[in-house]
Amino acid sequence: LSQLNEGKIDILIGTHAIIEDHVKFLNLGLVITDEQHRFGVRQRALLSEKGESPDVLVMTATPIPRTLTLILYGDLDISIIDEKPLGRKKIETYHIDSGKKERLFGFVKNQLNDGRQAYVVCPLVEQSEKLELKSAVDYYEVLKNEYFQNYKVDLLHGKMKNSDKDKIMEDFRNGLTKILISTTVVEVGVNVPNATIMIIENAERFGLAQLHQLRGRVGRGEYQSYCILISDSHGKVAKERLSFLTKSENGFEIADKDLELRGGGEILGLKQHGLAEFKIADIHNDIDIVKTSREAVNLFLNPVFADIKSNKQMLIEIDKRLNKMLEFIALN
Repeated sequence: LSQLNEGKIDILIGTHAIIEDHVKFLNLGLVITDEQHRFGVRQRALLSEKGESPDVLVMTATPIPRTLTLILYGDLDISIIDEKPLGRKKIETYHIDSGKKERLFGFVKNQLNDGRQAYVVCPLVEQSEKLELKSAVDYYEVLKNEYFQNYKVDLLHGKMKNSDKDKIMEDFRNGLTKILISTTVVEVGVNVPNATIMIIENAERFGLAQLHQLRGRVGRGEYQSYCILISDSHGKVAKERLSFLTKSENGFEIADKDLELRGGGEILGLKQHGLAEFKIADIHNDIDIVKTSREAVNLFLNPVFADIKSNKQMLIEIDKRLNKMLEFIALN
C-alpha cells in the first residue's frame, strides 16, 4: 500500500479490494475493469475517483442493460470482438424441466464415458426454508450417492477454505473429478477445456448475463459442448429469457434482450435495471431517436452556438437539474 501511494508500483491487479478507501494511488491514469457486470454503479464510480479523470476501459462478454444504455447515449466508445477463438464450436443450449432429469443424467454419463467432464451449478449453498431452490450441498449428496456412484463427484462453494477450494479445482482441472457441483463461484476465471457440460439448476433465478457467463465455462476446447438450463418456472418473462438464451450466443444480443425485459436503469442514479424516467421515449424501441438526440446535443454544445441566448438559458437549466441529481446520488 505504501509503495502504491508513493508511485513505486506501475500496475496493480486486484479484486474489489482495490475500491477500499485505504488503497491510494499517486497518479492513477487508467482503470481496467474485467467482468464489469460484477461491479455496481457506485463501485465503478469509486474506482474512477481514485485518480484525476483516469481513462476507463470496461470488458465483459455480456454488457448489463445499464452499460448498453450508456453506450447508446454516447457515454462509452465501444469495440466488439465477435469471433470465437480458432477451433471453438457453438455451445448447444437447451431449456428443460426437472421431469427430464433421468434422460439428462444418462446423456451426462455418455459424455463422462467419452472422457469429458461436467459442471452442475445451483443457486444456493445450503437448503433454505423460505426458497424452494436446489442447494449445492444437497445436490452433491444426491448425485454422488444415487446417480453417479462410479464417478468422482466433488463440491465447491464460497464458504469453503481457500486451500480446500484450490485442491478441488486442481483435481477438476487435472481430470480426476468428473462432475463438479458448485455455486456461481465458477462463473468467471475457470478454464477447463475438457469440460463439455454445464447444467444450471433453477435457471430462472439467474440473470441473462450470469447465465451467459456460466455457459462460457464450457466450449473452451475442441469438443462439442452443451449447456442445459433446468427450470420449472411458468412465468412468461422467465420462459422468454431462457428460450432466448437457447437461440443466441451473442453477448450484445443477450444484453439487448435483457434491456428489453428489465429496462436500462437510471442514466443519472444507482439503479442498474428498471425503466428510465422518460415521459414518452422508450430506450429500446426508440434507439434511432436516441442517436439523433446525441448528435443534436453535440451540436448544441459546439462553441459556435454557445453564445445564442436561448442556448445559454437552456444550459443554465440543465446545469441546475444535473447538480440536483448529483447531490442526490452523493447523499445516497
